[in-house]
Amino acid sequence: MAVSIQGKQSPSDARQYWDLVRVLVRRNLKVRYRGSLLGVYWSLLNPLIMTGLYTAIFSAAFASYYGNSVLNYVLAAFTGLVVINFFSTATVQALTSVVANGSLLNKVRLPISIFPVSVITANIFQFLVGSLPLLAVMTLLTSRSIVNLLALILPILALVLVSWGVGFFVSALYVFFRDLPYFYELVVFVLWISTPVFYPSKIVPDQLKSLLALNPLSSVIESVRQIALSGQPPDLGLILGALLSGVIILGIGWGCFQWCDRNSWIYSRWKSFD
Repeated sequence: MAVSIQGKQSPSDARQYWDLVRVLVRRNLKVRYRGSLLGVYWSLLNPLIMTGLYTAIFSAAFASYYGNSVLNYVLAAFTGLVVINFFSTATVQALTSVVANGSLLNKVRLPISIFPVSVITANIFQFLVGSLPLLAVMTLLTSRSIVNLLALILPILALVLVSWGVGFFVSALYVFFRDLPYFYELVVFVLWISTPVFYPSKIVPDQLKSLLALNPLSSVIESVRQIALSGQPPDLGLILGALLSGVIILGIGWGCFQWCDRNSWIYSRWKSFD
């Protein structure tokens, strides 16, 4: 099945595109979890273990920022870890997605964007069946409000938009710069440290808070925590800030990817490495 990469897509092309995405997502999940006991639920094990580790080390120091409650710290750390783990896993896998499928590109004419899209979509599916139900239960128990439960979708959407944008960007760059995975590991580490995952944002010095605000994951985490843990109605300012960051990053990532695609750089560069 071939889908044109150039020009306007018809409704039939769009259906074919998403049919291909479903096929690649299914293949991705089957290969990743073949013979696995827990399957997609392995994606939930990492944040749970790391939450326990952070609680053992940092809860005594930071519990005072969460109403002197270790449980509140546990929940806050878990929400932060869920967000940062989704982003890092999805974008690291998207980074190599175009090059890893080069042999398929040489055989079938496909839209190159389908590879980072399918990889991140597979991670979205994992999130929906793994972490999201726990976040939903936390939200209902804390807020007892269906409005907060529905609003939880919005910062999660912002997280997906950020991940898609970064995924498009790094997957295009990797075609040209094969050292990118090593550099991107440092980038992810810096994002993790500069995001209030295991520490409260209140301890960040005022002179650094403006830099922290540039991290798109910070607004996503703060919005998820506010909706799921505060017991208050959703903060529209936090939600809009997270969504705006997501839209901007998606636009930049998609624009860079499309610029390379239109100039046929990605495809021709990949073939030179075959």
